[in-house]
Amino acid sequence: MYKRILLASDGTRESLVALREGALLAKSTGAHVWLLIIQTEAPAVRVADGIYPAPRDLSGALDLLQQGLSRLSALGVQAEGEVVIGEPTMLIAKRAKAFGAELVVVGHRRTSLLERWWSGSSGGYLVDSLSCSVLVAREVVSDAVFDAHLASSSAVAAA
Repeated sequence: MYKRILLASDGTRESLVALREGALLAKSTGAHVWLLIIQTEAPAVRVADGIYPAPRDLSGALDLLQQGLSRLSALGVQAEGEVVIGEPTMLIAKRAKAFGAELVVVGHRRTSLLERWWSGSSGGYLVDSLSCSVLVAREVVSDAVFDAHLASSSAVAAA
């Protein structure tokens, strides 16, 4: 069904839930995965960087990328990925198009009405910008369930 899946995460709990659900979906469909780790910027950081560019500490994002790629590999999923900096919805849409994604998997964090008004509709922008399906993953895959999938993949690979 889906042969090219983009998994997007900004390191939040909600996006990590999405990674697990998306990884298991990729395993079941035999999809090739692009793992996109996004480090967001606050507007004040962008303004300050424009005046005094500062090196960014991407070590946490790079660690998350390596962990994700390792787990996907352990599941038997072909995957590659990258760390990017900026506004998540625009970066997700751009990478999904470049990768030829047939499905984009993201997490969801509830926001207040005021937060939605202030920041706009990220979900609406993403859906309008993509020509592929979007899965807003909300199913919490426990450590035990995920580890069982890893173990079954390892057993199959060893046989």
